[in-house]
Amino acid sequence: MRSYIGAMPVLSVLDLSPIVAGSDAGAALRNSRDLLRHAEALGYHRYWMAEHHNMPGIASSATAVALAYAAEGSTRIRIGAGGIMLPNHAPLVIAEQFGTLASLFPGRVDLGLGRAPGTDQMTARALRRTLAGGGADTFPQDVLELMAYFEPAEPDQGIRAVPGAGTRVPVLILGSSLYGAQLAAALGLPFAFASHFAPGDLDEALLIYRRTFRPSATLERPYAIVACNVHCADTDEEARFLFTSQQQSFVNLRSGQPGPLPPPREGFLETLDPAWRAMLLRTLTFAFVGSPATVREGLRGFAERTQADEIIVAGAIFDHEARKRSYTLAAEAAAGLTRAAA
Repeated sequence: MRSYIGAMPVLSVLDLSPIVAGSDAGAALRNSRDLLRHAEALGYHRYWMAEHHNMPGIASSATAVALAYAAEGSTRIRIGAGGIMLPNHAPLVIAEQFGTLASLFPGRVDLGLGRAPGTDQMTARALRRTLAGGGADTFPQDVLELMAYFEPAEPDQGIRAVPGAGTRVPVLILGSSLYGAQLAAALGLPFAFASHFAPGDLDEALLIYRRTFRPSATLERPYAIVACNVHCADTDEEARFLFTSQQQSFVNLRSGQPGPLPPPREGFLETLDPAWRAMLLRTLTFAFVGSPATVREGLRGFAERTQADEIIVAGAIFDHEARKRSYTLAAEAAAGLTRAAA
């Protein structure tokens, strides 16, 4: 079994393109573009955006469009979706969108696929109203159909993705439960677990994925990505203060009042009912908040627990410069662990 006493897995970025209170989606996407370039300069492996709908605090609903904008001018970092909620779309449409991205950024595009709608049920119905059938029940077949569109087209093929055919965009399965682990293992695909907001099944999902994995033409052995939240600042106190924005956002979402990302607030936890505090503790189990030394120990423990190949870091911070600073300090913390192992 791999030891992470010193070494660290690959580190990546998950950006929900937060719309902060008093601002708008355009500013959020410009900040995402700046963050991607910042992450590339810091040596992060990949940058993902995620599809959400009817969420006043998230600007990445048109994920492929947002990625095309954010990645312009970058040269190395992998880009992609973590993820696209496939039941919301016809597979051909997603093949064309990500085939377009792969044509613009060859060799650098990933496509993570999820089975959840990424929104409320009313919005999910609005998204799917022009589709006959489909939905979560046909997710495995839709994944296979989508992957087929990325293969080189046959001469007599009636339907092809243009752009898309021949790009062989790598597909990953996302999950927040055991289902995604089982499907990724059965198809021989990489698996990414959404432990940054749904930590409960993480250990069992990774166990199932690794034990039941079937090698494929895509992947010879399991490749596991795990997500966490990181809020890193020069001191523990500053980081905990910045983290109150995300804590407020989760409470607002779970109470049926989603909105823009609020500014940080002193003493926020002390104002909460114990039931809400318990919810935050459960939901944000894998949130590493503090100084670089504190975050370093959090990442070390997370790596040891999961034995992951890659850790993808989310961090909704109200002030954009503080968010960039957090990713800088997190990268330095992870690099410190790697140096300690050398």
